[in-house]
Amino acid sequence: MLLSEFYQLFGQMVFLAGASLIVLLLITLILGKILLKQDKLIFPRLLLFTIDLFYGPFKKFSEIIGLDEKIVDHIGVEVRNKVNQKQFEKIKPQDKLLILPHCLRSLDCEATLESSGLICNHCKKCVIGVLKEKGEEMGYKVFIIPGSTFLQKIAEKNNFKAVLGVACYQDLNLSMMKLARFSPQGVVLSRDGCIKTKVDPKAVLEKMGYNSDKSTEDKSLSPVSSCNTDKPDKRAY
Repeated sequence: MLLSEFYQLFGQMVFLAGASLIVLLLITLILGKILLKQDKLIFPRLLLFTIDLFYGPFKKFSEIIGLDEKIVDHIGVEVRNKVNQKQFEKIKPQDKLLILPHCLRSLDCEATLESSGLICNHCKKCVIGVLKEKGEEMGYKVFIIPGSTFLQKIAEKNNFKAVLGVACYQDLNLSMMKLARFSPQGVVLSRDGCIKTKVDPKAVLEKMGYNSDKSTEDKSLSPVSSCNTDKPDKRAY
């Protein structure tokens, strides 16, 4: 009798836990869509708690109800950007890292790969050289990496207080999650993939806090092989 009561109680607890999780995911999704569509951030800590703790189930849940799973990473990046923006801006560029993905490089890139990532020779065939030059002028330490393993090594070997990264939504969200204590900021690729990806360099420079003459267009932002012609994906979820 006691055993049957135990199983009944256990079943009720599992049901309540499952129902509570579904409600939590729904609330997070609603708050996330408000953020994406209306630019209103409500209960940011709840959003980050759900995304960080239930990342896999949240993406699966989004698919089940007919949404693109990318919405989870999109929400994560936007929340982290807003939550960390003020603290990031207070930190000197000399204490910041700029992390760029190797997929932005030109197909004719001659950069060599070392333990810290790609070593750019500023051939100006892609946007990487432009961003690296501007970043180093400001005091940023700039790294061009082919994967998350390099990011871990860079984080271990360098002293820094904040980080700005460029990547696709998923890589950016997961990296910002891992580097949460460094007030991370992120700029999403306007076209992702493994090669010939694109980013808006002006969006990156704005995040960096780069000041340029607004009255004249900075032609240095347009490399020989332009990487800034596409706009970020504005598809509604």
